[in-house]
Amino acid sequence: MPTAIAVTSADLVLPPTDPGTPQAAVLPPPESRSLDASLADMQQLLVRYGHVVVVCPTAAPAAVERRLRAVRALLESDRIALVRTGLPPLGAAVLVRQLRQLAGYDFSPGVLASAARLLAHYIYAGAVLGSVSRLDHVPVSLGSHLKGWLPGAHFAVLAGPTPQIVRLGPRSGSGSRSGSASGSRSASGGEHLAGPEFATELLLARGQLQTDWPTTTLVPGWRIPGPVHEAPLPASSPGWWGTGKLVEFAAYLPDPAVLHQLVSSVRREACHWCGMELIGDRCGFCAAPLPPAAPPPPDPGARALGPGAREGGQAPGPGARAARPALS
Repeated sequence: MPTAIAVTSADLVLPPTDPGTPQAAVLPPPESRSLDASLADMQQLLVRYGHVVVVCPTAAPAAVERRLRAVRALLESDRIALVRTGLPPLGAAVLVRQLRQLAGYDFSPGVLASAARLLAHYIYAGAVLGSVSRLDHVPVSLGSHLKGWLPGAHFAVLAGPTPQIVRLGPRSGSGSRSGSASGSRSASGGEHLAGPEFATELLLARGQLQTDWPTTTLVPGWRIPGPVHEAPLPASSPGWWGTGKLVEFAAYLPDPAVLHQLVSSVRREACHWCGMELIGDRCGFCAAPLPPAAPPPPDPGARALGPGAREGGQAPGPGARAARPALS
């Protein structure tokens, strides 16, 4: 029985890549669903699937998280995992689809829930923006803010895995860079967003900005071999990026077999608190951190000889007295 993947918004549900990809359960927002109805929805998922992994973006309204925590507390169930992600909306939707793909394999619910943090590091999520003046989720330098007031200024922004901002010039690729990661230089001398070093596919969601920069510059710069896919712009994207003049993109690992191998290669542990299986350093169900590794036991031979022998001297005999301290 596969673990259920639930989401807090229909925007997080992308079309499946193959008929074997399980669907995601969409949990209605608190303002449209009573607490009793939310409890019934979750109880039905638990009865049908056994365990539920709920993906909730960190940018979701606070009421959404409160409702999820209330449902989990009232059901007194340790079979509900609340997975938070800081990815932008399109990247979060890609993450949800990858979890849905992995849910069809034989991974335990604990491994599946904790795999979300691992998979997020392999999703290159960003956007081309007409302005960065209201961008709060990616560090913006003062210089980028000032350049944003110039007529026709566009910016290529990478939210993760490493934040980066590049101001696009008249040739859709050159300009100055702002951010914490260095960009890769193009043949024309401009700077591009630092891209993945593994094969990916690209997903686009177009807003009100008219630009072909993702397909004409980003695709060859990141050496993306496959076709570029498009999806409707998530309703939360303009609020996340601070403007409706954008084209959002996400590069990701498309092959479920590669995702399976990636997750399978990570060492598994048992959570010391709830007993669920996990990968990484934190349980996906109870959020308990993995305890630090125990220090190696002391050498019994060295302990028997005493500190003098460990330092290369001779251990004092049983009748020896400690040296008298010198008087000042």
